[in-house]
Amino acid sequence: MTIDQNLIAKITAEVMARVQAQTGKDSGDGGIFATIDQAVAAARTAQKQLKNLSIEKREELIKAMREAACENAVLLAEMAVKESGMGRVADKILKNQLAARKTPGTEDLRTEAWSGDRGLTLIEMGPYGVIGSITPTTNPSETVICNGIGMIAAGNAVVFSPHPTAKNTSLTTIRILNEAIVKAGGPANLLTAVAEPSLEATNAMMKHPGINMLVATGGPAVVKAVMSSGKKAIGAGAGNPPVIVDETADIEKAAKDIVAGCSFDNNLPCIAEKEVIAVGSIADRLIAHMQRSGAYLISGQDIDRLMKVILTEKEELAASGCTEKPKKEYSINKKYVGKDAKYILSQIGIDVPDTVRAVICETAADHPFVMEELMMPVLPVVQVKDVDEAIELAVKVEHGNRHTAIMHSKNVDNLTRFAKAIETTIFVKNAPSFAGIGVGGEGFITFTIAGPTGEGLTSARSFTRQRRCVLVDALSIV
Repeated sequence: MTIDQNLIAKITAEVMARVQAQTGKDSGDGGIFATIDQAVAAARTAQKQLKNLSIEKREELIKAMREAACENAVLLAEMAVKESGMGRVADKILKNQLAARKTPGTEDLRTEAWSGDRGLTLIEMGPYGVIGSITPTTNPSETVICNGIGMIAAGNAVVFSPHPTAKNTSLTTIRILNEAIVKAGGPANLLTAVAEPSLEATNAMMKHPGINMLVATGGPAVVKAVMSSGKKAIGAGAGNPPVIVDETADIEKAAKDIVAGCSFDNNLPCIAEKEVIAVGSIADRLIAHMQRSGAYLISGQDIDRLMKVILTEKEELAASGCTEKPKKEYSINKKYVGKDAKYILSQIGIDVPDTVRAVICETAADHPFVMEELMMPVLPVVQVKDVDEAIELAVKVEHGNRHTAIMHSKNVDNLTRFAKAIETTIFVKNAPSFAGIGVGGEGFITFTIAGPTGEGLTSARSFTRQRRCVLVDALSIV
């Protein structure tokens, strides 16, 4: 029998290529591994090395991460939109840049001290160790950049569990940041993940004994999962932010701000305006100015047609018994989440120019557009008789998420009453919603806003544990 040497060579080459590819995954390709066990083990090794570095050196690593994220902001934004089919490239570029520049570093870690007759006591912020971070498809690179900087600044390593629908964007971001860390003289694999993110991989990560803390940025289900994990957990959940406009507001500016906020990255941010509640005396004027600011107004049958496109109807029997008439329930058609207003309108036969950033419509207070978090640039407007009714409705439709609320008003008393009633983590006054995370407003930025677990806008200090050091009868020099 004659042996085909060329065939043998071809088979050998294919086998070697597969072995090398698998070896690369096992040993970590820029922090990407084949299994959760490997990803966690590598992160634990890296975190031990990080602990031996000075705070000054840690800040050098963070500086390198910031620079790498900025340099690749365009690439990552384009990847995210192409891969997920959601959002706007220009807005994602800005979000990547801001995450790189405005996420707090080691300066966020503050030491407290007490000194007196009995000596010196220090409270310092120490790392948890290895953090498991679950990231969303809506902000696949921004959350990795933001959490990566904050968690490493706090002295931790991170095992990321990205959403599968944006895995390439997230994994590329991890590789870019790891490369920057290593070039700056830091340990490899401070940020890790598995090559094939999945629900199974996420569950394995949450249960892994090598994970010391969990941080979830996503919907109610994933937040509930980390909160019931038995580990220290930070949960950044959903919101349905209302925006109130009263009769004292600068109506033209309010309209411009609302359209800018609700259309930013096509309404993907959980902080974005999801419904407008306007005092009746100024509602028509507000709508007119919103149209001049890039919003397209639909009415009548067009609202019903749009509802059938962007929402999926399901029927459930009323909870009180099967004899009652079934009530209508709706869920979001994920096909349209984060899509451009122009594309959404085209689905009901309306052609508009690219300058249209949002779709607006007048609805009743209990309309599904008001009650559901749409996460697309479709914004319902509800008219009410006065600010009292506006506040009452806003609290109701926010659903107790305590995430974000916005108000346009020049009446300090009205602003104060709404802030006290709504009790949200973020309350924005007379500005677009994104000012609440430092975009066009003061303060640091974050893409992990922990309402359910109470940490609020997370930063490096959120990812630390307090450690008290007590020295008795010494180092008190007063």
